[in-house]
This record gives sequence, C-alpha cells and structure tokens, in this order.
Amino acid sequence: MRRWRNHPTVRRASFTTHEIRPDEHRRWWSAAQRDPTRRVLIYCHGDVPAGVVAFADLDPDAGTGTWGFYLDVDGLEAAGALLPAWMDLEREAVRYAFDELGLRVLGGETLAWNTPVLQLHRRFGFTAERTYQRDVDGVPQDVVWTELSSDARRH
Repeated sequence: MRRWRNHPTVRRASFTTHEIRPDEHRRWWSAAQRDPTRRVLIYCHGDVPAGVVAFADLDPDAGTGTWGFYLDVDGLEAAGALLPAWMDLEREAVRYAFDELGLRVLGGETLAWNTPVLQLHRRFGFTAERTYQRDVDGVPQDVVWTELSSDARRH
C-alpha cells in the first residue's frame, strides 16, 4: 500500500506529495483503523492486489461520504492493465459506496489539472460542483469538487 502511494505519479496527483515514511504510514493506518467514519479497501484486479480506495467523512445519518483512490501504477502498467483497472476500480468503488455503505451522495476532490481523473468521474456520472484553491506543498492549487448522488448513479 505504501509503495503504491509513494509512486511519483500518485504523489504528484495527491494533496500530500512527499514520500510517506514507514512511521508516518503506521500512524495513518492505526488512526484509519480506529476511525468509524473511514473505510480503507484494497482493490484487486483479478486476484492481484492493485490499488487502494479510501472512504472518509462517512455520515450514516446524512448518507454522505468522500473518497479517493490510487493504483499500483508499476504493476498494472507492466501487465498492460492500467486503464482497465482504473475503470474497474471506479465502478467497484461507486458500487460499494451506494450498495454497501448506503450513501446517498459521494464526493471527492481532484486537482484541476488532473483531467484524466475528472473525465473518468464524468463518465461514471459525477458532476463538478465547485472549484476552489487548496495549498499543496505551500503552492495554491485549483481543486474540483465532484459529487455523485445515488439517484444520478449509472448502473
């Protein structure tokens, strides 16, 4: 999980771009396991672990939550499966959010320059609700907030 997260391509598209050290990862993992508003899932492409989907800010009363993901870029590229895995991960994450977690609205942040991810989200029915700035490594970056409601979900 940490190796995938530390891939330069993944770090570049993240809000935390430094290389995650083992002690930092252990603290994050320990906190994530104790937090009832979070779920961290391993995505498998076929039978091979190939990515992480993290749900956060889960509010069962409101039926809302946020999400993010990353993939094993090197492993999937070597197998010629990066694009199919990317699409499958999003399909499975959306299914899990609505069918397993019972969400009514799923939202997330994407750096505005990351057009491939924004296009993928649109393909699955997410809409861009707003754009705002957030500091990434001390530099203001445009961020797009996207949402998908259970009513707008494409099965």
